[in-house]
Amino acid sequence: MARSGVRIDPSARAHVDAAINDWLSDVIGDAILSDARDFVPKRTSRLHDSLRAEVQGKVLRVGSLDVNYCTAIEMGLPAMTITPRFKQALYWEGADHPVKKVNLPARPPQPFLRPALFQRRTA
Repeated sequence: MARSGVRIDPSARAHVDAAINDWLSDVIGDAILSDARDFVPKRTSRLHDSLRAEVQGKVLRVGSLDVNYCTAIEMGLPAMTITPRFKQALYWEGADHPVKKVNLPARPPQPFLRPALFQRRTA
């Protein structure tokens, strides 16, 4: 089988990759980030203000890097009991007295990233 004489400029891949990264960042990333900020529960606005979108190597990431409870808000938490690991009791500033354990109720999920991701978009 004969090969065709069509050759593609090697620099074309770099131009295509740059165009994809720009589209992911400027179009899709901004839209998902905007929707996520609209959907996020705003108790203190700390999570809202921490949301970012970044593109590296044709991969778009939207979320929070510096708010450690982001996943707990998105996915919810089961009921749990906190007990001391290294001391005999728990104490924190503002507590009336030390306690042996703290029972935390379950927290239902409050999804904001997944609904933002699954919005219908046009290119």
